[in-house]
Amino acid sequence: MIVRNRPHWFLLLFVWKGSILGRILPQLLLTTGFAVLVALSHHYTPTWMLSLTPVPFTLLGIALAIFLGFRNSVSYDRYWEARKLWGSVLNDTRTLTRQISSFSAADAETRNKFVYGLIAFVYALRDQLRGNSSEAGLNQWLTAEWARTVQRVRFKPAVILMILAESLRKLHGEGRIPSVLFAGMDRNLSQLNEALGGCERIASTPIPFAYSVIIHRTIYLYSFLLPFGLIDTVRLMTPVMVAFISYTFFALEALAEEIQEPFGLEPNDLPLDAMSVMIEVTLREMIGETDLPEIPVAVDHVLT
Repeated sequence: MIVRNRPHWFLLLFVWKGSILGRILPQLLLTTGFAVLVALSHHYTPTWMLSLTPVPFTLLGIALAIFLGFRNSVSYDRYWEARKLWGSVLNDTRTLTRQISSFSAADAETRNKFVYGLIAFVYALRDQLRGNSSEAGLNQWLTAEWARTVQRVRFKPAVILMILAESLRKLHGEGRIPSVLFAGMDRNLSQLNEALGGCERIASTPIPFAYSVIIHRTIYLYSFLLPFGLIDTVRLMTPVMVAFISYTFFALEALAEEIQEPFGLEPNDLPLDAMSVMIEVTLREMIGETDLPEIPVAVDHVLT
C-alpha cells in the first residue's frame, strides 16, 4: 500500500512511486515512438501516409473508457471487500480476547494459549493468501501439540479455528465458560471462518481472463492506430496527444490488474504484514503484555 502525504499539486505531476508509470513506461515509449514515426512520415512524405478520420477513434475511445471504468470498478470492489474482511478479522479477534479475558473463569495460561491461537490464525491466514510457509509462526504461537496438528494439513487457518473451538468446548464442559458466553464466542469464531472463506474466494477466483484479453488488445490497437486519426488535425503534436491518451488507458489497465489481487506484494496491494503485526500487538496488549514488536512503517512510501 502506498502511504504518503498528498504533495503540492505541481509536485504531484512528477510523482513516480505509486504512479504505475514505471510499469507501463516500455509500452508508453513504444506507442509514442511509433507516433513520432507517423508524424515525421506525414511531414516529409505526405502522399505515402495513411490518414483516417478521428470520428471512429472518438466513438471507440468513449466505449473503451466505459469498459475500463467497469473493469476498475470490479477490481476496486475486490480490493475493498478484502480490506473489509481483514477489518472483521481485527474486530472478531479483539472481541474474542475481551470475552475470554473478562467473562470467563479461564486461568491466565489457558487465556494466553487461546489468544496466541488467534494470533497464529492471523499469520496463517496471511501466509496462505500469499502462498508462503507459516511453519515458523505456528511454532512460535501454538503449543507443540497444536502445532503438530496444524503442520500436517493444507488449510491451516481453518484447522486453527477448529482447535480453538474445541478448546472452548472443553472450557464450557468444565464450567469455566457460561453457556451464553460460549454461544457468543462460537459465533465470533464462525465470523472468523466467514472472513477466511471470503478471502479465499477473492484469492482463488480471478476476474475472467477474457476481460483482460479484450481490454489489452483493444488498448494496443487503439493506441497504435490513433496517430493516423490525429495526424491531419494536430500534425506534429500527434506524438504528444498519443502519449497522453495512451498513458491514461495503459495506467488504468495496469492499476486494475494490480488491485484485482489485493493480497500480493505490489505497491498498491493490502499491507498484510503491517495489519497482522498490528492485530498481534493489540491482542497482546489486551492480555497485559508489554514486550511488543513495533508495527511496521512504510519504507520508501510502501507499506507491505
